[in-house]
Amino acid sequence: MRGITNKLGLLACVTAVAMLAPAAASAADVKAARVWAGPEYTRVVFDLSGPATYKMSQGDVPGTIVLDIAGSAVAGEFAPPGGQGLFKSMSAGRQGNTARMTARVDAQAKPKSFLLKPAGDYGYRLVLDLYPGGQTDPGDNAPDDEDASAVAAAPAAPSKPVGATPARGKPLPAALTGERKVIVAIDAGHGGEDPGARGATGLREKDVTLQVARELADQINRQPGMQAFLTRTGDYFIPLKRRYQIAREHNADMFVSIHADAFKNSDAKGSSVWVLSPRGKTSEAARWLADRENRADLVGGVSLDDKDDSLAAVLLDLQQGYAMQASESIAGNVLKALGRLGPTHRGYVERANFVVLRSPDVPSILVETAFITNPSEETRLRNPAHRQELASAVLGGVRNYFESMPPPGTWFAAQAARRNGTSVASVTSPAPAAPVVADAGAVASTAVKAVTKKTVAKADTPTRKGRADEDVRDLHRVSRGETLTGIAQQYGVSVGALKMANKMTDNNVRIGSVMVIPSG
Repeated sequence: MRGITNKLGLLACVTAVAMLAPAAASAADVKAARVWAGPEYTRVVFDLSGPATYKMSQGDVPGTIVLDIAGSAVAGEFAPPGGQGLFKSMSAGRQGNTARMTARVDAQAKPKSFLLKPAGDYGYRLVLDLYPGGQTDPGDNAPDDEDASAVAAAPAAPSKPVGATPARGKPLPAALTGERKVIVAIDAGHGGEDPGARGATGLREKDVTLQVARELADQINRQPGMQAFLTRTGDYFIPLKRRYQIAREHNADMFVSIHADAFKNSDAKGSSVWVLSPRGKTSEAARWLADRENRADLVGGVSLDDKDDSLAAVLLDLQQGYAMQASESIAGNVLKALGRLGPTHRGYVERANFVVLRSPDVPSILVETAFITNPSEETRLRNPAHRQELASAVLGGVRNYFESMPPPGTWFAAQAARRNGTSVASVTSPAPAAPVVADAGAVASTAVKAVTKKTVAKADTPTRKGRADEDVRDLHRVSRGETLTGIAQQYGVSVGALKMANKMTDNNVRIGSVMVIPSG
């Protein structure tokens, strides 16, 4: 009897295993695949029905990449995507208990792959990125914990904007150092397979943000002394950190991220403007000081790599302090301009730890144009005339900031100098981004020099003998972070002569004051 019982038990176990085997094998079916070709790389995204392990290898035939997904099968409705960019075609099959996806790609393409956990409306995904031959990965596009939800099935990388300025820290051409245009980076939120919020009638945030961003860029580029570029020019996603990196790489004077808000209550309405929270500033500072690659980069024109920890922390804090102060001012201007267009969600600038706002040296704001989940606001967002008004309101706030706080060497600074009866100091050659300085105070001044210094010279008026200012060579408006030592070194005069010319009894300089620079 016991033998019969054991046999029956064994048979039951085998039957149970046989019944469970198909379920285990299909636990991570490959349901679909999509391709997005961006300016810098091509991304292929596989939708999986569950978690999986996989192996990537080069195929036997040149120009093929094989992805073996263990314990998986290809769903019956699976359809290979069409070729785009570096991706040519795909075949799908099965090897035992493994789904085999064979992609035919450009022969010179360099692959990179990673898995994504469920986020937002998306389930498990396997991502295959293809980079052009000879090109390195333009940043870590595999998301970390804090921005994985926004990455979703992140497709392609950013474009290199046409007419963009040189990389941060490199000298500008001489033609740009006198009255250069201010550079505004405009970031259209979401994109590609990350649609963002969705309105009741199906309007997608990623479409609205790109439309408003394009309109804003067009309006900015029609303004004297201003130039805009888009972080994305089409329907593809850019990892969040990469967005503000683009702004830094192109020496942007300002970063504006465009979004459309959403809320479970459809009555929520109004525009809002956000800046980085103090917590975000602190956490980003910790990352920069701990990351050797970050420290080797230029912040405000100065590398932190060769500075000791204390000095690097001071320089970074100075630069971040300036950027956050400028961001607050810009955000206030933009919120006021949007308030003239319609109601704002709240009557004050809001703060959050948004990844896209974390640039340590580029003033950055995030604009929520409206609540796309509000039916009336969704209707307005569909209207090109309303989007044009939104862009005009943002432009007004941005332009007002540059008029009141013109970056040195820009067209706005030149206009301000002329209004004040002065002219921009002549420039004979491009100034280095990080000149040699003698002490820590001057180094701190240098860290913010690129964005805070305002130097003007006397107006070209006829001179006459006996003028009270005949020994005056230049005038200098003191900006945040500057020191008496740094100003003296900048003009090649002694600290004593500078103090005597300005009747100073100590070494303290006041922000906003105009100092006389003696001729000798």
